[in-house]
Amino acid sequence: MNFNIPGNSGMTSARTRARLVERLRTSGISDETVLSVIGEVPRHVFVDQALAHRAYDDVSLPIGHNQTISQPYIVARMTELVLGGAGRSKVLEIGTGCGYQTTVLAQFYKTVYSVERIGGLARTARERLSQLGVHNVRLRHGDGSKGQPEAAPFDAILITAAAPIVPESLIEQLTIGGRLVFPVGTSDQELRMIERLEDGHEETRLEKVRFVPLLPGLA
Repeated sequence: MNFNIPGNSGMTSARTRARLVERLRTSGISDETVLSVIGEVPRHVFVDQALAHRAYDDVSLPIGHNQTISQPYIVARMTELVLGGAGRSKVLEIGTGCGYQTTVLAQFYKTVYSVERIGGLARTARERLSQLGVHNVRLRHGDGSKGQPEAAPFDAILITAAAPIVPESLIEQLTIGGRLVFPVGTSDQELRMIERLEDGHEETRLEKVRFVPLLPGLA
């Protein structure tokens, strides 16, 4: 991974990133390839310069438009879960946000399809990905609540906002053995994983989480 890193190179110190990786390992992230990628992706370029000093803390941070960049633990956890599925060809991310999770996924999958409903975030994310030299992402400004059936099937689908109910329609957009990882709920949210099987699907309930809500339409 060789990223073209703009801005303050002081925020990219190996020691700062190593502390984050060790914190995630202690918190239960066991996939060493995921930990390695988290240690390499320059999270500070995805947040406002005023918050760059907190970029390698394991916390979510505001990115404008009433949205947040997910805490590194959640990014690592969701990535680890989807990677246990069918393959590494195509993944769909619903909710590009600032593009941090997108960049992590792009290190593992041949093509990342990513949809963002907020135009300002989509534009900024596209610029950041280009600056970093991440060219295997197909990002569009659109309503991702129904998935992207025209590009299906996907080896994995990851939703970075909380759906009010289980998004059953997205299961059909998975390959057999593919995984859908998503938060569900309103005030009380839970991370879940659905794996598509030959004869149906299997759902696993995971830990409690806190995400912004998944909304339809464009902004």
